[in-house]
Amino acid sequence: MTAVAGSAGRWDSEYHAPVLAAEVVSLLAGARRVLDGTLGGGGHSVALLESGVGQVVAIDRDPAALRIAAERLSGYGDRFVAVEGNYAHPERIAALDDARFDGILLDLGVSSRQLDDESRGFSFRPGAPLDMRMGNDADTDAATLLAETREAELARIFREYADEPKAGRLAREIVRRRGTRAFATSDDLVNAIRGALGARTDAGDFARIFQAVRIAVNDELRDLERALPALRDRLTPGGVFAVIAYHSGEDRIVKNAFRDWATACVCPPRQPICTCRGKALGQLLTRKSVVAGDEETRRNPRARSARLRAYRHGD
Repeated sequence: MTAVAGSAGRWDSEYHAPVLAAEVVSLLAGARRVLDGTLGGGGHSVALLESGVGQVVAIDRDPAALRIAAERLSGYGDRFVAVEGNYAHPERIAALDDARFDGILLDLGVSSRQLDDESRGFSFRPGAPLDMRMGNDADTDAATLLAETREAELARIFREYADEPKAGRLAREIVRRRGTRAFATSDDLVNAIRGALGARTDAGDFARIFQAVRIAVNDELRDLERALPALRDRLTPGGVFAVIAYHSGEDRIVKNAFRDWATACVCPPRQPICTCRGKALGQLLTRKSVVAGDEETRRNPRARSARLRAYRHGD
């Protein structure tokens, strides 16, 4: 895969630097119509339109992000269509009825603008509200999740989404503290993390735990599992599905799905007769995940954890 020469930073805006944009453009080269399932700051949509894609249909569950990005891309006329919705439920988005695409892109996680907006509560900056909802369709916010979730489920969230070895201790600490004082701001969760994990806890620990809570609030991993096959079925023959993940759980789901689709037989290894589909649905375009280079990570530190994978759909 060849990156676009001299493209580093070319599609950045004041608040958003699209991660691995040149690599995405290369993977989706030649596509006439692309679905950008996570519009965010609009950087990837700009890159695709400027590289020659005929039309980009973009969706986002965050009304504020959708409005700002749509204003940024208004100059592209009917080559750009912005629609509010959750990529995990394309069947609920009227604009996608019977739509087919030559390329689909998901840039998972939270956008730079969302992280930097303290009122959204995604960061552990002092005094930030414990919200973390990506859109109006979220069932709960972070404060409610921390107040009402049972200890065992909290431990599972921290263990599975944050790889936290002391997940049980942290869950107990949260339950103990919420008995006397409600969790309302980032400080409450930070103090609980310090209380459970020790005074030497650093920013990396806070980032992991806050990310785990955000994933739980927005049901991100289950949404991704649900979305992948639903979106794959909207690809035209030869269409490319590209996903950028920032969390090991997300990347594992994408890797396993793409590998399964590119495998002829998915029956259990010891089963004597094949009873599955018996043929691959398409092919892997990335045997290993694509990561950002040194130049990009210097320009955009948030690109360090990005992992890009791609799949080409068959006939």
